[in-house]
Order: sequence, then C-alpha cells, then structure tokens
Amino acid sequence: MSIESLLHNWNDLPREVVRRGVERVGFRGQDTICVMNFLTPGMQVNPHQHPFEQLVLIVQGRVRFHIGDEAVEGGPGSMIRIPPDVIHYAEPIGEEVVLNLDVFSPLRRDYQHLVDYQRGEFTEDASTGA
Repeated sequence: MSIESLLHNWNDLPREVVRRGVERVGFRGQDTICVMNFLTPGMQVNPHQHPFEQLVLIVQGRVRFHIGDEAVEGGPGSMIRIPPDVIHYAEPIGEEVVLNLDVFSPLRRDYQHLVDYQRGEFTEDASTGA
C-alpha cells in the first residue's frame, strides 16, 4: 500500500444526506472514526443521544450546541465534549455553513458505511470490528 493511498480529502468524498440541511462524510483509524458534518443554517435540528462519548471540533462557522438543559456557542477552534447518553443537538448561527468534526472512539458500527472507501486500508477483522 502506498502512502498516497492513505491520503483523503473530505471535499472529494460523496456526502451522505442525513436530513434537510445536514450532510456528512467519514474518516477512520483502527479504533476511531471522525465524521465531518456540514450544517446549513436553517437545518432541521434533531435532539438525540447515544452511548458514545463525542468530541466536537468546530472548523468553520458558528454554532449553538444544546447539551442536556444548557447551550453553549462556539466558532472555529471551539471544542466541545458531549458525555455518553446526554441529549444534544447543534444549531448553526448566522449565514455560514458550519463544519463540525465529530470524533468517536471506539469505531461506531452504525457509521462504518461512511468509510467503505477505506476498506483496503485495514485487515478484514479490523474493518468489521471483530
């Protein structure tokens, strides 16, 4: 495997449309997955929770993150930690598309379809999480 085959760019990947105003792409390591979310102002919000700790890094735009009963606002360079099982959602502020990079470890099986393009980078056991 050449080093070039390990290089990817989120702008070149096909985006999954999650719902109105929300698209995403994924990138993974052996036990970690990163998901770049493209959040469009006026998007449909989706309060949810999951058993995973979530690290959020804001790359572009401004966002209000609702976490439990509170909200925080951040822009480029802001980092937010969302504990497992806490209801949360993001809401873009202003007119700019928000680039929100989420980091999850261990690898989320429900997001593995986002990284099918990397299948050749891992042994079959690592790719399936088995």
